[in-house]
Amino acid sequence: MSAPDLTFTHIFTPGAASSTPTLLLLHGTGGNEHDLMPLGNALAAGANLLSPRGKVLENGMPRFFRRHAEGVFDEQDLRGRALDLADFVSAAATHYGFDPARVTALGYSNGANIASAVMLLRPDTLRAAVLFRGMVPLVPDPLPSLHARVLVSNGRADPIVSVAETERLASLLRRAGADVDVRLHPAGHQLTQADLAAAQAWLRSESVLSS
Repeated sequence: MSAPDLTFTHIFTPGAASSTPTLLLLHGTGGNEHDLMPLGNALAAGANLLSPRGKVLENGMPRFFRRHAEGVFDEQDLRGRALDLADFVSAAATHYGFDPARVTALGYSNGANIASAVMLLRPDTLRAAVLFRGMVPLVPDPLPSLHARVLVSNGRADPIVSVAETERLASLLRRAGADVDVRLHPAGHQLTQADLAAAQAWLRSESVLSS
């Protein structure tokens, strides 16, 4: 596909080899395509990095989908945006020449939620996902058949995502067939070094980003 199919403003940096896996970086509310690049480089040295900017603006802040209130999502918009993001990943794979079967998402907050929605609505898009501060985006009926590995890394003291919500997300993904690992840290909504260390160890132990 040609560049006009790449409908998200984004950054792509190629990895060490044409066969390398790809890390899809998905920012939180108010972030942009630059926010998670340092984290991607730190956690996945040598991987392709694909980092899109959310198309929705909320009070001038980029997001990946609309919401009615904190934790109350516009499900119709979410479904359309998730499929749009999945199409973008497919188009980017063709345009940049990376393997579409070897894409792992790393999302924070709103980015984690759109990653979960993509897995649930277009299950072949993502091989694995690291979800920082994620919650249940929607519950498809019927559930898809997932073959993805997922790390959910949340905070016990998060005022936005409760421990019960974390468990609900893990349960939903497991019922859909995903292999889910949950880490709860003594933290709020912001990321900590414990999150990053856990994600790095998980990516290595699961060989998610191995060539």
